Amino acid sequence: MTSEPEELAARVRTVAREAGASAVAIAAARRDGVTETRLREAFARGDFATWHYDDAYAARATSPQSILPGARSVICVAVAYATRARSRALPLQGRVSNYAWSHDYHRRVRGILEPVAAALDAFAGEPATRIVCDTTPFAERAFAARAGLGWIGKHTNLIAPKIGSFVFLGEIVTTLLLTPDAPLTKSCGSCRRCVDVCPTGALRGDATIDARRCISDLTQRTDAVPISLRPLMGTWVWGCDLCQEACPPTQRAGFAADAAFAPQDDARAQPDLPALLRLRSSRFKREFRATAMGWRGAAVLRRNAAVALGNTLDRAAVPVLAQALEDDPHPLVRGHAAWALGRIGSPAAVAALRERHAREGDAQVRDEIAAALGAMETFTGAQALELGRASSAV
Repeated sequence: MTSEPEELAARVRTVAREAGASAVAIAAARRDGVTETRLREAFARGDFATWHYDDAYAARATSPQSILPGARSVICVAVAYATRARSRALPLQGRVSNYAWSHDYHRRVRGILEPVAAALDAFAGEPATRIVCDTTPFAERAFAARAGLGWIGKHTNLIAPKIGSFVFLGEIVTTLLLTPDAPLTKSCGSCRRCVDVCPTGALRGDATIDARRCISDLTQRTDAVPISLRPLMGTWVWGCDLCQEACPPTQRAGFAADAAFAPQDDARAQPDLPALLRLRSSRFKREFRATAMGWRGAAVLRRNAAVALGNTLDRAAVPVLAQALEDDPHPLVRGHAAWALGRIGSPAAVAALRERHAREGDAQVRDEIAAALGAMETFTGAQALELGRASSAV
């Protein structure tokens, strides 16, 4: 005879899959002391310093009771989102992480969770659930792993069998008792492809990450990107998929996502960098506000476009960078445009930097211009020294 917790668990799986979940699993709503300790250690190392997490966050995120008093079960769902870009990259195009190609994923995942929560509330005859979808402190990957939805990879993302790591996660915390699933015994073994492919060395290989070096985090911070890390960002303007693209289980999973996650247009996956550098508030609200790229504002995207243009090393980018240095209203963008001009280092770039330096009113931007000019002079001097040594050796 099937017990009530088993029947409820079966009902949950049916409703969630009908609503669009790629995978569903259930964990007991026990406090996760192991993950709390790992989070506290990460915060103490400064791994997430740009996000200002603290020990109180670690305690809340690992206790379902902080989400819903009396919680007994946590329902975890995964939604596959990997899709293909529709066109190949062209010169002066940037890259956007796959998760941000379409409408904001929070709405889609919440739309899957809502009918499940409604069914449980109806069964209980009263509110018995709370939906969690990246909107409140919750260690969703840890609970998904405990539920057997997947395992935590060395890139710190959850890897779901047959689906890979390109998955959105969502949870329902409930006071109802549902039969929990068993954790998987899988791991990444000796594979470290994700670790080796990370340009900034953010991944340590033990399922921890220094987020201060992660390209995805760098594109989302609101202050200046550290100069030493800018050349390593490539042409990413939002997020980064390199570690997941290198992951064998994710490669084998392929592209089986809902069509709703396909790029809204070609420019969403591979934006035109000069156009993005010229982005202003009205266009930003029209094109990006409803996406996962919309929460940091237009200036952050323009800053990222400036860095990406610098990393193309393409002299065709100099005019638009020079224009941004001249008239962008945000000092953050002008400073990064100065760096990008210095990285390209053409005569026209040098001229733009020198001409603007005398008129720039913001001290930090002037420092960026001076640093860009100084870096080029140092590089030119080193080249001359090397040429002199080569001539002497002949």
